[in-house]
Amino acid sequence: MKSESIKQITQAIISVMNEVKGIDKTMTIGSGPNAYKGVPDKEVKKAIGSAMSKHGLAILPISVVAKTSIERWSEETSYGPKQKQSVFTEVNTDYLLTHLSGEFITISGYGHGTDSQDKSAGKATTYALKYALLYTFLTPTGSIDDSDSTHSDEIQTPKELLFLNGELFKKAKKFIQEGGHIDDIKKKYQVTKEIETLLNEK
Repeated sequence: MKSESIKQITQAIISVMNEVKGIDKTMTIGSGPNAYKGVPDKEVKKAIGSAMSKHGLAILPISVVAKTSIERWSEETSYGPKQKQSVFTEVNTDYLLTHLSGEFITISGYGHGTDSQDKSAGKATTYALKYALLYTFLTPTGSIDDSDSTHSDEIQTPKELLFLNGELFKKAKKFIQEGGHIDDIKKKYQVTKEIETLLNEK
């Protein structure tokens, strides 16, 4: 969806592209040997949002299609069985990019997020907006983009996401309870801080 003319909004987008030359990757995602660098959401909004405002652009969410899956399992603790869960949400979003001239276009974004409680939807929508902005304005991020086959600084991409599979989590938990070290798990799977906390719980 777009206005009949997009000449002025196109010029505004080009102006933002010329102004925002790049955003550094200052955020560490994951931990251990599978950690990699990413761009903080606030830095994207600060840099691109400021330039958008200067050149008469605004962005509004107009559609969010979400899909959520929940993994639940029970773990034995010294206090008895304890219920655990991992919530995975992915979203496809549409945004209306508008210009002071009245011209507008629709841009799209995709995001996903995982949380043990209720924050996966927020993480997914944040991710979607961040990358919609980065791709719309072709903003370079560090030495290599996170969606490439190799992450920044040539760190190996994780083979599988541990938190997406309850059975894998239970095996990892048992491994640690029997004296295994979490660093051995990190060699094969991506382990977020949240999952690491759950793994280390007694």
